[in-house]
Amino acid sequence: METVILAVVIAVVVLGALGGLVVGSRRKKSLPPPPPAAPDITAPPAEPHVGDEAETPRDEPRRTIEEVDLPDGSAPVVVAEPPAPEIEIPEPTAGRLVRLRARLSRSQTALGKGLLTLLSREHLDDETWEEIEDTLLTADVGVQPTTELVDRLRERVKVLGTRTPDELRGLLREELLKLVGTDADRVVKTEPEDRKPGIVMVVGVNGTGKTTTTGKLARVLVADGRTVVLGAADTFRAAAADQLQTWGERVGAHTVRGPEAGDPASVAFDAVKEGKEMGVDVVLIDTAGRLHTKTGLMDELGKVKRVVEKHAPLDEVLLVLDATTGQNGLIQARVFAEVVDITGIVLTKLDGTAKGGIVIAVQRELGVPVKLIGLGEGADDLAPFEPEAFVDALIGD
Repeated sequence: METVILAVVIAVVVLGALGGLVVGSRRKKSLPPPPPAAPDITAPPAEPHVGDEAETPRDEPRRTIEEVDLPDGSAPVVVAEPPAPEIEIPEPTAGRLVRLRARLSRSQTALGKGLLTLLSREHLDDETWEEIEDTLLTADVGVQPTTELVDRLRERVKVLGTRTPDELRGLLREELLKLVGTDADRVVKTEPEDRKPGIVMVVGVNGTGKTTTTGKLARVLVADGRTVVLGAADTFRAAAADQLQTWGERVGAHTVRGPEAGDPASVAFDAVKEGKEMGVDVVLIDTAGRLHTKTGLMDELGKVKRVVEKHAPLDEVLLVLDATTGQNGLIQARVFAEVVDITGIVLTKLDGTAKGGIVIAVQRELGVPVKLIGLGEGADDLAPFEPEAFVDALIGD
């Protein structure tokens, strides 16, 4: 019995010792780190709302309205204005063609000097007269005027007999003047007796220098003491209105323009209206450079004319022709004359390869006079047409 009790006691002691060892080993193991503390988060500053002050107001001395110095009006505020464009003074038109004679004569030697050389031959046989005819036709004089001139020259040379160079030059000058015409009224009509302003419409085919001619004509009128309004009714060509306005600004002429690709008749109407309100002397209307083969565009040109005439009749319709186009220019002239009543012709580029005979041919074709000619690219190279100075330039000194 005692042995059993002793065994039990020993077992209890052993179990107690083993339990202590287990607990001690557990205490020696490292405990997991404690969870990190939540960080302190600072809220961003709130964005200012409508009505909030941008910063904390500071105590500042304030003045009452009685203490504030107000302007007494003695020193007006001056606002700087952009400088006005410099106004040019165009060259006087009187005798302008005479001053440009040398430039014209350089390109016309084929006609005048060629004829003088042929007429100076000792024997004027049929072959020589045929050469004279060819010279005239090559110079774009036209078939009918050429026939008339050759017939008169043959008759007068036969009567004259002996021919000195001076006699031949005088004879040729006289006959050419008859063809060119000295009795036609070549004044550009800009001063109607019963009203203001005079109204001039400029028409022509693309590339003839129509817009440039309109600007140069404005300079001619300003040089003669007239006031001018320009109507930029060429709304189909890019920058045409800018080009015309630049010409106007150089001589102080106001330009009326509309939106690009807008109604040209509306622009023309407004130009005449503003010209009346401003009391100017002349309104110049630049129309689109229409191709004479396009019926719709030609009809549009007729519309511009009808709309303008709701204000007043047109005083001039000037057809601008490129003198270098020869017989093609006559075809253009014919078609334009069917749409609007052409009253005068402006021949440009006579300083180049043009032949002077186109002056005679186009007058015969339309039955209207050449009133202006262009002799270069300069701003004052548009000259009133003077038959005597023109013929003198053709035949030379």
